Amino acid sequence: MAFKHITSRDNPVFKHFKKLADNARERRREAATLLDGVHLIEAYFQVFGEPTTLIIPEGKSSLEATQLLQQLQDVSTVMLPTLMFAELTPVASSTGILALVQIPQLEAPSQPDFALMLEDIQDPGNMGSMLRTAAAAGVQVVYLSKGCTDAWSPKALRGGQGAQFVLPIVEQADLQTHLSNFKGKRYAMTMHGQSLYTQDLAAPSLFVIGNEGAGISPEIINAVEAEITIPMANSSTLAVESLNAAAATAISLFECQRQRNQ
Repeated sequence: MAFKHITSRDNPVFKHFKKLADNARERRREAATLLDGVHLIEAYFQVFGEPTTLIIPEGKSSLEATQLLQQLQDVSTVMLPTLMFAELTPVASSTGILALVQIPQLEAPSQPDFALMLEDIQDPGNMGSMLRTAAAAGVQVVYLSKGCTDAWSPKALRGGQGAQFVLPIVEQADLQTHLSNFKGKRYAMTMHGQSLYTQDLAAPSLFVIGNEGAGISPEIINAVEAEITIPMANSSTLAVESLNAAAATAISLFECQRQRNQ
């Protein structure tokens, strides 16, 4: 195992890690990213094998991180001072291990019958949660508009909890083209559409979820067959305008899964 102990922020290796942690363009250019935590690294290892590099902080690591280091003892490892390590991790209390990995390229099916389309989702936590839900519900491909946050950012990866390693994701997608090519019913989730529960979701279905604040653009609305909504209880004491995007995604996709499994 090659081992490096880096103590300077001017070191080119640390600068490289920092760019990958902070910059979506750099991640796309190199097709690489950083994974934070034992769970994500193990999930990646189970599907794609060893990461390129492991990164650990000075001092004592958690038991889980130590066991993972022993399992991946042939992987090159970089040790950083605690404060430098903290600059690379998206959480305040990391498990004490990061990994540099190549971003996997999973082939998307040419004719999916269960798809999710996200337009201009900005919050990386929401993005990760939606991808995790999509993977769990059996979605075959997710299309992300050019205005979406990066699916491979450290925060989105933590939210996804491994979903990105098993779910084909088409980033920078031309949404209109994919809508036109989809051989099934295309639904836009809005506040004023038909009830989700009156739709035949056992048939091939594509769901569009829009930006957390602005919703779905008029151009995309005009390209779908139906606007659908999730009925909510009326309350005289609580005015709930709408579900957030991640919650609406989960309800819609699992209703589709439920109907398919009947």
